[in-house]
Amino acid sequence: MDKSDKKCSNRSQMLNKIRELEFAAVELNLFLDNFPHNHQALADFNCVTENLMKLKRRFEMEYGPLTNFGYAQSKAPWRWVEDPWPWEIGE
Repeated sequence: MDKSDKKCSNRSQMLNKIRELEFAAVELNLFLDNFPHNHQALADFNCVTENLMKLKRRFEMEYGPLTNFGYAQSKAPWRWVEDPWPWEIGE
C-alpha cells in the first residue's frame, strides 16, 4: 500500500466514524425527545456530539471541508472543488 492509498484509507475510516457518530447522535436525539429527563441518555448525547465535533474538525483540517455552506474555514487555495467529494469516499 503506497502513501496515497493509506491516506485514502484513513480518510474513508474517518468518514465512516463521522457517519457512525452522526447516526448515534440522531438516535439519542430521538430517544431524548421521548425521555427528556433521562440523564444517562443526555450524558451519552453530549459525549457523542463532543466527539463528533472534534472528529469533524480534525477531518476538515486534514482533508478539507465536509460542506460548503460556511460551517468550516478553508485553507488557500480553495479546496472545496478538489476530488473526491466527501460523499464519494469509500464507493
